[in-house]
Amino acid sequence: MALYDLTRSSTRGLISLCRPTLTGLENVPTSGPFIVASNHLSFLDSVLIQALMPRRVGFFAKAEYFTTPGLKGAAMRSFFESVGSIPVERGQQAASVAALKSLLDVLETGGGIGIYPEGTRSRDGLLYRGRTGVGWLALTSGAPVVPVGLIGTERLQPAGKKWIKPRPFTMSVGRPLYFQKTGPGHALPERRRVTDQVMDAIAELSGQERASAYNQNKPDGA
Repeated sequence: MALYDLTRSSTRGLISLCRPTLTGLENVPTSGPFIVASNHLSFLDSVLIQALMPRRVGFFAKAEYFTTPGLKGAAMRSFFESVGSIPVERGQQAASVAALKSLLDVLETGGGIGIYPEGTRSRDGLLYRGRTGVGWLALTSGAPVVPVGLIGTERLQPAGKKWIKPRPFTMSVGRPLYFQKTGPGHALPERRRVTDQVMDAIAELSGQERASAYNQNKPDGA
């Protein structure tokens, strides 16, 4: 936990240069499992949420971040391990059963996990239809879903750029959504209903225009 606290403190110091607007952090449950469901605009979104949330949140991160050799690899591995990131192999969809079960393991120990229902970053600013992994997690675990709306994070590191430039952004955390725990045997329409309710809450927080289709951008692990 010492490394985790140090990493969060250092990252928060850098984020403060962006003059972020944060609202609703009191909505994060103080104990027990919880699921953060956010829109996704930037490669940095996971880092921002992990640093600014009052509790630890585990997101997927590409397995290469944990296996790259040398000093750079050691630094990356240390950072992602310290913030609770969960390695996922390149090409493995975040909505696959194996990947979702790794998130479920964290919830079953009382921890917090993060997921992007859109599947990958929105390159055009639209909020795309949610994939039902978040519904599966909520119904299987019974953990509350905490919706998050990010605004302006795409300006921190535009797609395809390696540099990061401080820019104001907003992170709004909504009230938890509670669903009855059914276990993994629930019906697909119920999973769809829960997912749509989560996306409605995200849309209200982010103010994004909705898209009726799924985001077809190639998943990048970010």
